[in-house]
Amino acid sequence: MSTLTLKGPYWVTVRQYRRTLWLVAGGVLLSLVSMVWLTYWDDQTVGTDLDTGHAILRVAMDWASTAMMVLPLFVGAFVAGPMVARELESGTYKLALTQSVSPARWLGSKLLTAGAVIVPATVVLIGVYRLGWGNVAGTWSYSWYEPGTYEATGPVLVAQVLLALALGALIGQLVRRTVTAMALTGLVTTLVLLVVGQLRWSLMPLQILSGPVTEGVTANVPASSWPGGYGLLTASGDRLPADACWQRTQEWGVCPPDLNVVGQYWEHHPASHHWPIQLIESGIHLALAALALYAAFRVLRARHP
Repeated sequence: MSTLTLKGPYWVTVRQYRRTLWLVAGGVLLSLVSMVWLTYWDDQTVGTDLDTGHAILRVAMDWASTAMMVLPLFVGAFVAGPMVARELESGTYKLALTQSVSPARWLGSKLLTAGAVIVPATVVLIGVYRLGWGNVAGTWSYSWYEPGTYEATGPVLVAQVLLALALGALIGQLVRRTVTAMALTGLVTTLVLLVVGQLRWSLMPLQILSGPVTEGVTANVPASSWPGGYGLLTASGDRLPADACWQRTQEWGVCPPDLNVVGQYWEHHPASHHWPIQLIESGIHLALAALALYAAFRVLRARHP
């Protein structure tokens, strides 16, 4: 990354972490080249007995799914540790403050530099993932709602890394110990992402399908849909567990009269809900990021008025 047009603390930040910036750029480029080659290999062997290309692509996509899920943790840990806590722990930040640089500008330069690198890099990585996903989409473990695939195919991952960046800035100042700040940021970021992830499928109303009671009550929803709850419907509109009749008659599709079962229902999120849920969840992460960032600067101002 060129530092010719950067000035003041921005120039210092880029110079200070130039090796990391080059490492990020190299990793993104390597990911792009590798995915292009793997998808090309898969396309060339499709319909033949040589399915090695597709098998290796799936392995690579498994690794990519995991990497995209933990990317926010690495971002938060790096910001909290090397970028913030280490300078506070060693006292080197005082040098910047003696150069007519305010505390807010010192922290802001670090966060803006990190954001200016990680956001474009994340967008490119999402594109790289979607390139490979085009060859495996809809197959086992690669539906749009699967963990890893969901995060890596939309804007929610960008919002997650921004949240991790803000949490890193806050925790790095509160802890002021490099390793401890990195570990705590990783833990807090994980917990926040897990909590929001648990709320994900309640961000939009589920669509409900209904039908007659048939043998083998299953979540008979479109293959591309996220399957929710399912069970039996009574004449009064009450819902019963899917095995309510079987528990009484030991036969699927045969219900005792006193249950008044008239059909069954299935709840699901169709594939058309992918982008609305992504946008709503992204908004939640960005709101949390704004709160964490506000708190980070409040802490900074309190300690360095």
